[in-house]
Amino acid sequence: MIRFSHRGSFDNSEKFFKRIKNKNYRPILERYATQGLTLLRSVTPQDSGLTSDSWGFDISIKKSGFSIHWTNKNITNNGVPVVILLQYGHGTRSGSFVEGKDFINPIMRPLFDNLSENLWKEVTSL
Repeated sequence: MIRFSHRGSFDNSEKFFKRIKNKNYRPILERYATQGLTLLRSVTPQDSGLTSDSWGFDISIKKSGFSIHWTNKNITNNGVPVVILLQYGHGTRSGSFVEGKDFINPIMRPLFDNLSENLWKEVTSL
């Protein structure tokens, strides 16, 4: 037989969860999305500057969580995003291969770490 009993109330826990649920996280997400946008623009290899100027972001907030999606709208005639070719490399018409350069991950990792740390502080300070 299992027996469960408790004393007191869950009022403090319920208040905490309500504050977390009702907190507006959009300004925090916009701040980090804008920082990421600035970082991506600054490290994107430039020839004409079109690819670095084509960065943008979308913020998605749902009941299950939220996300930031950075986008780049500079697309080749074949429908391939230029930033993917720069990041991972690509073949040429002459048969050679242009090696990619990982410029996105090293610059964004500190931003992700900082974002998760600050959001955790924000949630636990409620």
